[in-house]
Amino acid sequence: MMPAACVRLDLEAARHNLAQVKRYAPDNKIMAVIKANAYGHGIDRIAGALDLADGFAVARVDEGVRLRKAGFKQPITVLQGFVCVDELQQLLNFQLTAVIHTPQQIAILQQQTDVQRKLSVWLKMDTGMNRLGFKGPDFNIAYQQLRGCALVEQPINLVTHFANADDLLDDKTRRQIDLFNEAIKDYPGECSIANSAGIIGWPNVRFGSAKERGGDWVRPGLMLYGCSPFAGKIGADFGLKPVMSLHSRLIAVKDVAAGETVGYSGTWQCRTPTRLGVVSIGYGDGYHRHTKSGAPVLVNGQRVMLIGRVSMDMITVDLNSQPDAQPGDPVILWGDGLPVEEIARHADTIPYTLLCGITQRVQVIEHSLTDGSAQAVTSTS
Repeated sequence: MMPAACVRLDLEAARHNLAQVKRYAPDNKIMAVIKANAYGHGIDRIAGALDLADGFAVARVDEGVRLRKAGFKQPITVLQGFVCVDELQQLLNFQLTAVIHTPQQIAILQQQTDVQRKLSVWLKMDTGMNRLGFKGPDFNIAYQQLRGCALVEQPINLVTHFANADDLLDDKTRRQIDLFNEAIKDYPGECSIANSAGIIGWPNVRFGSAKERGGDWVRPGLMLYGCSPFAGKIGADFGLKPVMSLHSRLIAVKDVAAGETVGYSGTWQCRTPTRLGVVSIGYGDGYHRHTKSGAPVLVNGQRVMLIGRVSMDMITVDLNSQPDAQPGDPVILWGDGLPVEEIARHADTIPYTLLCGITQRVQVIEHSLTDGSAQAVTSTS
């Protein structure tokens, strides 16, 4: 019988999505973004599934250390870099690459006298995200300072990050591209500019400054997990397959009279006699509390409607279209036949939030890369 709440992970879909990235960006190296526990999918297993990527990107030093200890040899970039000498030492010890985005990081590098190991770096330019990175003349100053740093491996790689690439009508992306390309045109080293939205929606900018430089990197994230970076679209529109499906089961079926309310605060009132199903899933499992009544749920492969508020452990659905449904019947909350992008719209959020929100009590069933068999593991970690 289906567990009370479980995630099924299709690792072949992850490999398929990586192949799609290669089709979109055939001349680029691929830095697979697997931060935040691979967007909730499990960093070790996703790194294994994406072993054909040229490198990985994580947010924090401890994520990179975990991958190295697990035996992964690819280049690993830490997108937040380091904030202290201890983190810098870990980067050096585990041969991780740091993104340099503040003067304080450069000051730490300049103070180091032990240069037995070199640190590979990406220098980040702030082209309009206004989060991390150097702007204007400060970018050039930082570049020259890093060139004079004995600890820093040369040449210095160059990176920026799109703010609005998911909006194809927004001219800000074009301005960011032009600003970055102008700033780095005379600098050697590799460059990286395109995230998932850039890879799919802005094909002429995957190379950064110029195609003839070659070797430049794209940084796919969301698309690797089968999701669209564009509002109103789903991954399948771009040839992507969902890696994660969230499953549960009916645990009760009952009849509720017209006029009765359902769930906390009585936010849903039955207009007609209603065959009601209770599903063993809730925000305690990662099903978003703000998912609205009317959101689709698959029961026995057929769409029904969420009614009432999402509770910690349960949701309720309208089974009038399925009078024969019984406790134990399978339920899909998103994934197979029900895009997570659609559920995110009903929850006034984005797919990232749902994928990253799966909790530790949800059992994970992992589909093998070799023979397609399923293996149950205890958590998404």
